[in-house]
Amino acid sequence: MNWPCWPHLPPLLPTVHSPTLVIVAAILAALVTTVLSAVWFFNRNIPGLRLWALALFCTTVFCANLMLRDHVPQLPSVLLAQGSIALTAYLCLLGAREYMGRAPLRHGMAAVAMVLLLVTVAYFTVVQPHLGVRFVLSGLVPGTCFLFAAHTMAKGGFRKVPARYLFAGTVGVHGVFLLVRPLLFKLAAPADASQPETGMVAALSQFVVLESTMALVLVAFGALMLTNEFITNELRHLAEVDPLTNVFNRRAFLTLLDKAISNAQRTQTTLPVLVMDLDHFKKVNDSWGHRAGDDVLRHFVMLAQRCLRKEDVMGRLGGEEFAIFLPNAGAGGAIAVAERLRAMVEAHPVVTEQRSIALTVSVGVTLCVGSESAGTALQRADEAMYLAKERGRNRVEMTVAPAAPLVPVTATPAPAAPTTLAA
Repeated sequence: MNWPCWPHLPPLLPTVHSPTLVIVAAILAALVTTVLSAVWFFNRNIPGLRLWALALFCTTVFCANLMLRDHVPQLPSVLLAQGSIALTAYLCLLGAREYMGRAPLRHGMAAVAMVLLLVTVAYFTVVQPHLGVRFVLSGLVPGTCFLFAAHTMAKGGFRKVPARYLFAGTVGVHGVFLLVRPLLFKLAAPADASQPETGMVAALSQFVVLESTMALVLVAFGALMLTNEFITNELRHLAEVDPLTNVFNRRAFLTLLDKAISNAQRTQTTLPVLVMDLDHFKKVNDSWGHRAGDDVLRHFVMLAQRCLRKEDVMGRLGGEEFAIFLPNAGAGGAIAVAERLRAMVEAHPVVTEQRSIALTVSVGVTLCVGSESAGTALQRADEAMYLAKERGRNRVEMTVAPAAPLVPVTATPAPAAPTTLAA
C-alpha cells in the first residue's frame, strides 16, 4: 500500500496523498529556517534563537525526507523521519529553556533517549513491522517535548509578554495534537480493516499536513516576536539602568519615585527617601585609578542591596551619589536601614587585586509629604546628606518635614577626622 505524506502513518490512511501539501510545507520550512538563521546571524546574543533555527532546519530535513521517501530505502527513511521530528521538539525545548534563563538539560540523557527511540523504531520496521507503534512513537516523544517547552515559556503574564504566550500556545497545541493524533485516526478508521478508507480518514490525513505547516509558520513567527521582545527589553534596560552598577539611572529613578509618591498619597502612607554619597571617593580614583573606583561603586551597590527588600528601589544619581526609596516604611525603618547600610559599608572594605580600600558613606534621610515632587524630596534628602558630611562623614542625618530643621539621629558619634583609605 502506498503511504500518504507521513511515512510512519498506520495502514488506515488513504492510498491517495497530496504531494502538493508536502512540497508547500518543505518550501515554507526552508524559507522560515533561512529567515530565522539570518536573524540569529545578526543577533547572536538573543538566547534560544540559534536553537530554534536549528529546530526549523530539522523540520526542513523532515519535509525533504517525505518528498524523497519513494527513492530512499525504508529503514533509513523511517529513522530519519523519526529522528528529525524528535530532534525538532527537543531543540525547541532547549531554546525555550535558554530564552527563559533556565539551566540547560543534560544532553547525555537526551542522546540515550534518542538512541532508544531509533532502536525501537528500527525493531518495529525490520524485525517485527508494526506501523501503528511507529506512528504512536512519532507523536509521543515530540509531543511531550513540545508540551514541556510550552510550560517553560508561559511565564511573566500575558499582558507584559504576549509573545511568550503565543509561542507557548503554538507549541502546546501542536504537542497535544501529536499526542492525540493516533486516537483520531483510530476513531476515523472503518471498523473492518478490509473495508476501503472513509472520506473522514482522507480529510484527517490532509489536516495533519496543514496543522504541521501552520505550527511551523507560527513557531517561526513566535520566535521572531520573542526576538523583538528581547531587543525591546534590552533597549529599555539600557535606557533605564546604569550600566556600571546595574541599578536605575537618575531619570528612571525619578520616574519611579514620582509614581511611588503618588501611591503613598493615595494610601496615606509615608515614603522615606535616602540619599547616599561615598566619602572621599575622589581620593580612590586619584590613588588607584578609575578601575578601582568602578570596583568600589559596584561593591557599594552590592552591600546596599543586602540591606533592602524586594520592593525597595535604588538608583544612581551620578558619580558616587545614590538614592533609595522605601515603600510602606516609616521613619524608624528608614533610619534602621540607613544605619545598617552605613555600618556594613564601614565594616566591609573593598578588596581589589592586591589592595584593600576602606570605605565610609554619608546618608541623608527624609520623608515625602503632601504632593511634593520627586525632585523636592531628593533635594531635601540631599541637604541632609551634606549636613552629615559637614558633621564629620560616616553618619546618618534626617529631616522629617520640609519646615523641620535637620537634626542628627545616628547613634554613631562623628569621627574626629575623615576616615583614611587604607592601601
